[in-house]
Amino acid sequence: MKKFNQIIVLSILAIQLISAQSPESLKIKKQTQQNAKEIINEFTDFLTIPNIAENPVSLRENANFIMGMMTKKGIKNVQLLEGKTKNATPAVYGEVLVTGAKQTLIFYAHYDGQPVNPVQWNKNLSPFTPQLYTGAIDKNGANIPFPKDGKYNNDWRIYARSASDDKAGVGAILNAYDAINKSGLKPIYNLKFFFEGEEEEGSTHLDEILEKNASLLQSDLWIICDGPVHQSGRKQIYFGVRGDTNLDLTIYTSKRPLHSGHYGNWAPNPAMMLARLLASMKDENGRVLVKGFYDDVIPLSPYEKATLLEVPSVDKQMTSELGMGDPEMKGISLSEAINLPSLNINGMQSGNTGKMASNQIPTTATAVLDLRLVLGNQWQKQQQKVIDHIIKQGYYVTSSEPTDEERKQHPKIIKIIANKSGINAQRTSMDLPIIKKVIAAVKSTTNEQVVLQPTMGGSLPLYLFEKILKAKTISVPIANHDNNQHAENENIRLQNLFDGMETMGSIMLMK
Repeated sequence: MKKFNQIIVLSILAIQLISAQSPESLKIKKQTQQNAKEIINEFTDFLTIPNIAENPVSLRENANFIMGMMTKKGIKNVQLLEGKTKNATPAVYGEVLVTGAKQTLIFYAHYDGQPVNPVQWNKNLSPFTPQLYTGAIDKNGANIPFPKDGKYNNDWRIYARSASDDKAGVGAILNAYDAINKSGLKPIYNLKFFFEGEEEEGSTHLDEILEKNASLLQSDLWIICDGPVHQSGRKQIYFGVRGDTNLDLTIYTSKRPLHSGHYGNWAPNPAMMLARLLASMKDENGRVLVKGFYDDVIPLSPYEKATLLEVPSVDKQMTSELGMGDPEMKGISLSEAINLPSLNINGMQSGNTGKMASNQIPTTATAVLDLRLVLGNQWQKQQQKVIDHIIKQGYYVTSSEPTDEERKQHPKIIKIIANKSGINAQRTSMDLPIIKKVIAAVKSTTNEQVVLQPTMGGSLPLYLFEKILKAKTISVPIANHDNNQHAENENIRLQNLFDGMETMGSIMLMK
């Protein structure tokens, strides 16, 4: 088997060396550079529209803006795709049908974004007021006005919520097609466009939209534009994504806060109880101790394992860049780690800290767990494994506030709210003929190695495309790896945005 893997690695290396920018790729680059001013103006207008799930009116404004972009760029049959649930956020659809085309590609990105806490953003930034910087803020990038002459430096960055995740994906896809159209280039595939508005909320109604519009959404391949390029800066292709689900935990003790002097050593402290409970879930090397947590995992194929060996190591780069010590899972690389299921603590809270701290024993302690899944895991079962582990630690589990009677009967009480909209992992075979064409198309845009990864660390609802539409998917991300997605100071590096247009355009034109 070792010799077989070595042969595969040599084959991958040989393929990686055959890469040079194609004439079509250079035409797309020229066209986007010539129209940089208009592209950036449109993009910043898009970024000013809030896109948080709690504001459905603004999400509809985003959808209408995208429809205007599509119509302006010559895309046909532009419409909103609704599900069965009234007033749910729609997807935006459009198409370009090519005479004589034998295959169809659908390009996907999402237009909704993560919640924002403006207080956590840099004091000079506002989440929905795009600003231009000469580089990363944490590396002394300076705020500058958007140039009136439309001349941009590739290392400049635009800061705003969803600048990278995932309005950059929407902009890259649509401007790629616009560049193709203006350059007189002709795709041989039918091109369809699908922009979702609920991805960051767990794609709550995506199944309804896919089922209702199944005939319209038939295709040979979905191209997913979301996520970052490789940490080395090289372009990257993912063949699968991890699934995701969450658990909210709340431990209850005293019905009112207590003086830590009068009651310390006597009244149970929920923060300490929560810390012990969470510590019981992982060992010191990061391996999850929950029974059966890894049992369902479908192993990588020999070819997929071989591709991992070719992924450039960035472990030293990232530990230095992030100011970390050793990685949590010692002895395995970042690329290997994201091909395993994980248990992460998103946040913890009990009592107050800093200037608001007081000498008290709190009444509750809460935590949110994020469970990332790989192929083979089923999200409800993975939740239940964690719940069973908690029960084995002696906890009485409830789904509501405990009653006085429950408090008397059970010394250890925890409320667990299990997320009801988890998603499973998905992975596409790397050796399908149409997949090989995508790989070749991306390679035609660069003289560097294109990184091939079996699984993206993040999560997308791709299993629904496979389950409902019997569709194949592949993910081609474009954002810079240090884009701060899901957090404060989100940004997109302009080189990545324009490279993304070139990449998406080359896939639309692949032979």
